Amino acid sequence: MKKDKQCSNEYEYAAWSKNKLVVGIDEAGRGPIAGPLAVAGVVFPVGYDNPDIYDSKALSEKKRNALFETIQKDALSYKILLISEQEIDEKNIYRATQEAMHAIAEELKCDIVLTDAMPLPYHHAHQVFDLVKGDQKSVSIAAASILAKVTRDRLMDELDQKYPGYGLAKHKGYPTKEHLNALNTLGVLPIHRRSYRPVAEACHAQMSLDLGE
Repeated sequence: MKKDKQCSNEYEYAAWSKNKLVVGIDEAGRGPIAGPLAVAGVVFPVGYDNPDIYDSKALSEKKRNALFETIQKDALSYKILLISEQEIDEKNIYRATQEAMHAIAEELKCDIVLTDAMPLPYHHAHQVFDLVKGDQKSVSIAAASILAKVTRDRLMDELDQKYPGYGLAKHKGYPTKEHLNALNTLGVLPIHRRSYRPVAEACHAQMSLDLGE
């Protein structure tokens, strides 16, 4: 029987050995062309262990949903932020993500900040480590990835009910063939990110149609 992958938690163990608290921060939704960005942060008690918590993308929906409840129950503190499509368009996705992570790190005051490959260079109050594939190395980041993804997926399911025909519950706003076809035939929605190329092109095409070009 294949053994499930687990986070190594080396950064947590190093901090916990000195009785320092760690906040792990991750996001869900940088790639989609529709819907908000979700960013989450999680602080676990010193010495916390749960081998089931891992990169949210590697888990089944059923397991993510179960862990969503477990993480909130076990965490010392956590925070989930939703960043609107308008803010993403105004700031760009990288800056919007970075600022949201900074805000979470400020609120969940800890000795060590771990992010999933996102530097926080202007965050001087803590020691910050931006870990590539951090959601596979740190239980705190992995937990944050689960909170962010489950929150966003559930919201996209709700938006699917509000905007039928786009398949939002299925693709969660990512630019799949089905989504792009709906975008170009049914039109641009208020939840589409206008700074993303497929949406910008659809807006331009609609404008040209309206002007009779």
